[in-house]
Amino acid sequence: MIFKNYYKILDLETSHVSIEEIKDAYRAAAKKYHPDLNVGDELAEERIKDINEAYKVLSVPSTKRKYDRTWNSRFGKNEKALSGKGEKGTILTMFLGNIEGEKETQTQSKKIAKGENIETEINISVQEAFYGMEKMISLRMAEGKIKNIVVTIPQGIGNGEKIRLIGQGKPGENGGKNGDLLIKIKIEDSKTFRLKGNDLYTDLLLTPWEAALGVKTKVASMDDETQIYIPQGIQTGERIKIPGKGYKDSHGVKGDLIAEIKVVVPKQLTKQEKEIYKKLKEISKFNPRKEQIS
Repeated sequence: MIFKNYYKILDLETSHVSIEEIKDAYRAAAKKYHPDLNVGDELAEERIKDINEAYKVLSVPSTKRKYDRTWNSRFGKNEKALSGKGEKGTILTMFLGNIEGEKETQTQSKKIAKGENIETEINISVQEAFYGMEKMISLRMAEGKIKNIVVTIPQGIGNGEKIRLIGQGKPGENGGKNGDLLIKIKIEDSKTFRLKGNDLYTDLLLTPWEAALGVKTKVASMDDETQIYIPQGIQTGERIKIPGKGYKDSHGVKGDLIAEIKVVVPKQLTKQEKEIYKKLKEISKFNPRKEQIS
């Protein structure tokens, strides 16, 4: 069994440190090798086990003193540390009693395995993605039971982005950690907005006379309204860009709002409107098909 240098595992250069310094070193090391920041890295998983083991011994003054005495008697005060992975078992039982050793003996013949991850997909509207929300989802587990989970969807999440819920997957075996739940977010377009990257697209409906004469009007963005000027003679399919009024992602970057023009002809006309259109037909020389013929 290899005698590990717990100080080196916690990136401490000497054993002459206070309990507070050990706690600070532990927090820094645990953050560096946290599973969320090292997904799929088996070395990081082993490293975090060593870090937790070192902290258990060194954070208690009595076990720290016992560890220091044992280290000095074996290697001398100036010997360098052994810090790699050793044989099965650890030196933890030398300082914390036989509890850990008993657990190890009981599970030695059984393979510890982490539970499988579960992947699922949920649909949310573009408005829900823009503002963030909490959403209840129901999962059918292997034993047939329904598990309800509240998912916090952060503001500005990206389309196709995944949310990881640690330990919400399938159970581990023989004391192994549970798997994780991975939730893929699918952002659906609404009646008002369509999301493309960080840009929002919306339809701006105009009457024939507004398109012909030009008009000042308001365009609804996600969180307010913006007044814009429509130039005379604008056509269906043309676009007007309103900078910085698009989708705001999780990094605070905002896209643009793109207003797509659609000229809408009234389906029903009053008697007076019909007369005006007839008069316009008589006096107007405009013929859009003439250009196609020529």
